[in-house]
Formats: sequence, structure tokens, C-alpha cells
Amino acid sequence: MLLFITRLGLGNIDPGHSASMPERQLDHTFMSVTRLENLLKGDTGKPLEKIVQHAQKMGDLTACLQAALGSEAAANLLAANLRDDGELVLICSSSSWAARLRFDSEAILAAAGRAGVQTDRVRVRVATGR
Repeated sequence: MLLFITRLGLGNIDPGHSASMPERQLDHTFMSVTRLENLLKGDTGKPLEKIVQHAQKMGDLTACLQAALGSEAAANLLAANLRDDGELVLICSSSSWAARLRFDSEAILAAAGRAGVQTDRVRVRVATGR
């Protein structure tokens, strides 16, 4: 089975053409689904494997923290990173949620520990809508 990826390229615009739409050229690229799945699963032993594993770990940790802190917090919290120095970085939706999560940092550390994540401090960042 093949994954079909299309990239649109814009050609030259014909000034005498009644329509102002540019001529489009299609560039087709084929990649096997199996190869793509292997890259995403990390079967290649390449750096992408570490990225995928880290993303899965942060997703699992986010779910654990959301369950421990309740449904209201769940919609406003994302575990973003676990730094080598033991700092857990969380992203939240607003400054009021940041204040609440900072206040609940002991509960967050305890929930992370129950999830098997060794961390000794929490840093909370507010997501900017840029």
C-alpha cells in the first residue's frame, strides 16, 4: 500500500488569460505506508525514535496528571517536557490556571511519582495564542 502525497506548485500567470488564477503543476511523491509507520514507531533506531518515545511519555504523563487533578484541570493542562535536571514543564491555558497549578505543585509531583516519573520541581508556562 502506498501513501499518496501531493504538492501544488504555482506556474506562470498568463497575462492574456481571462482568469487570474495561476496555472498549477502537480508534483507527486510516493512513500510506502510501511516505511512511514516504521519511522513513527521508532523501529529504525534513529533520532526520531527518541522524539516519538518522548511524545508518548509526555502524553501518558499528561493523562495521569489530568486524572489526578480532576476534569476541570484536564482541559487546561499539558505536560510539555521533563528536563534532565528533574524539572517538569507544564503548559496551561491561562495565567489563572498557571497560578492554580503552581499552588497544586505538591499534588502534581506526587501524581508524577505515581506515574513513574522522577521529578523534583514543576515549572508552569502559559500557552500564548501566537
